[in-house]
Amino acid sequence: MLDKALCFAITALAAIGGLMVADRITPNLAAIIELDFLKIGIFGITVATILPFIVGAVIGGLLGYLLAPFFIKKLWQFTFWVEAKLNKMPMYDVLAGSLGLAIGLIIANLLGAAFLPIPIVGTYIPGLISIVFGYLGISVAIRKRDELFGILSMVPWINKEKQKDKATSVVHYKILDTSVIIDGRIADICKCGFIEGTLLIPGFVLEELQHIADSSDLLKRNRGRRGLDILNRIQKEMGMYVQIDNRDFEDITEVDSKLVKLGQLIQGKIITNDYNLNKVAELQGVSVLNINELANAVKPVVLPGEEMVVHVVKDGKELGQGVAYLDDGTMIVVDGGKRHIGETVGVLVTSVLQTAAGRMIFAKPKAL
Repeated sequence: MLDKALCFAITALAAIGGLMVADRITPNLAAIIELDFLKIGIFGITVATILPFIVGAVIGGLLGYLLAPFFIKKLWQFTFWVEAKLNKMPMYDVLAGSLGLAIGLIIANLLGAAFLPIPIVGTYIPGLISIVFGYLGISVAIRKRDELFGILSMVPWINKEKQKDKATSVVHYKILDTSVIIDGRIADICKCGFIEGTLLIPGFVLEELQHIADSSDLLKRNRGRRGLDILNRIQKEMGMYVQIDNRDFEDITEVDSKLVKLGQLIQGKIITNDYNLNKVAELQGVSVLNINELANAVKPVVLPGEEMVVHVVKDGKELGQGVAYLDDGTMIVVDGGKRHIGETVGVLVTSVLQTAAGRMIFAKPKAL
């Protein structure tokens, strides 16, 4: 449909061009024609004066119709070339180039008007100046885009719009699950400033915490109350913005499934230490911040061959093994350390095993 419209436009322009050419030659042609019947007419309009316009329009339109496919093909090729170039350019370059082109053409228009009175070449100079200043405007604006946008940002109303956009930007939610609230380490992480954005507490998580806090089991009741205390501490002492989301998914019974669904809706990240929830959320495209993975990541790196001093506290699963622990809870299995139970001995690291549950270090007593 667009090709047909372009073909019609080219044909019409060519026909108009034929009329303009005919207008140039009509006076001479009328003087040459001697046939009386062509000079018959009314109101000064004769066949001799109309015929050249008709012929010129027909010839021009016919040429335009025949050449239209060629021009349309070249036009599409140029369009695709421009589109490919623009797609490769950063958006800031496109905006800066457009602004530079507009400024260049304005300057060229002001200068070109001064050359119009010059005979013969006066009408062509403005076009040449427009090409030169348009190119210069694009080139200079792209090279100086950082300075250009820096100047524009100083304009009050632009700066106000920028601040408004920043204020209405997308909020980055961190969704807390029940296990990470009860765990309590999230409060220390917030205190250190590693968590940014809004902490979102779903209503169904609060309900689960309340049920745990009201449990008849003493251990569960203490865990639930600890979780509520942790939330209160985060909100008041850490200065974090905590928001309650009352959305519920009645067709979903599992709390973990509700967390994943909520994460998909608001494009938030779930903070948890539940290994199973971590895997399910990742499979469904929801980002997860795992507290256990963070704890393992910040533990000191131990390499085979390093020496350390540990206190053997119990025997291991295998014959003759002893078990010790570092301050961060990392378990050290000492081969042949059973006889050193209750003693502080120097050991030599033989290997390090990283598992989903944590890091395990294997060592042997250092030879005296």
